[in-house]
Parts: sequence; C-alpha cells; structure tokens
Amino acid sequence: MDDALERRWTPHRMAYIKGENKPRDPHEASQCPFCRIPNGDDEAGLIVGRGAHVYVVLNLYPYNSGHLLVCPYRHVADYTDLDREELTEFSSHTQKAIQALRASLQPQGFNIGMNQGTVGGAGIAGHLHQHIVPRWGGDSNFMPVVARTKLLPATLPQTREVVAAAFAALPA
Repeated sequence: MDDALERRWTPHRMAYIKGENKPRDPHEASQCPFCRIPNGDDEAGLIVGRGAHVYVVLNLYPYNSGHLLVCPYRHVADYTDLDREELTEFSSHTQKAIQALRASLQPQGFNIGMNQGTVGGAGIAGHLHQHIVPRWGGDSNFMPVVARTKLLPATLPQTREVVAAAFAALPA
C-alpha cells in the first residue's frame, strides 16, 4: 500500500527497544554496561572524558546528537549513594560536558537530568547516570511523534571525535 510517507530507518533503536546491553539484574555490576565501558578503549566505548571518579560517554541510543551521560565508575543506583568526591566530580564533569558540547556542537539549550529506578524511567536502573541532551530550535518535529523516529545528522563516532576534542581542550 502506498501511503506517500517517506521512510527514515533507524535500526539502532530496535536494539534498545529489545533490551540489548540491558542487564537482567540491574544491581549486578558484572552485567552492567556502565561498569564495562570504562575498562575498554575510549574511542570504541564512546567516552569523551574521564575523571578520577566519573566518566562522560555518548549515549548509545541518543535522543539528539551529542547526547551525553555522566556516570560514576562505582556501581551505585541512587544519587544519594555518591560520596563527597564522586558528587563533586559528577557535578564538575556535568559542567565540563556542557562546555564541551557548546564548543563542539553549538547547541542553543540543554535538557539535563536523571531517571532513578525502573519506575522513574531509568533504562539501566542499577547504575546512576545523568543525561545531558543538547537542544536546537526545531530539533523536534513530527518524526518522533508520528513515525517514532529520530533523525540524527552525524554518526556516534563522528560526534565522539568532535566532543572528545572539545572536552580535552577544557582546563583541568
């Protein structure tokens, strides 16, 4: 049937919908992708910056280009479980991530937040992570609403390259 709709395929979203990389037990660190990612190569893991207690990584299933996550290395589920050093670095790396995104992608605004617990919307409830989603005027259109599709103008490796370079250029 010809419905005159143009199709944009986003097969990477199906992996997320089907639960790829989602731990069976959210409290088991050995199953947690946020515990595994920092043990590998930064480029392959899409890490754009590291600190002593947290790291910043591109979201594998982004809402927008440049969608970053700030994650503690330690497997903790709740914001109140962060110790003072982790909390300080979590906050400072959120600021650095915003600065790096401004320098590299020039967004006009941001959505910043956390979803805690499965009921709160956390995709990986066992490992705390903060979302930093860059926004531009007109970045939301009919596609997500009508077609459940998000159009992204750059690949994750391309985005990682420019954001990581901007993150590395920031003062320590």
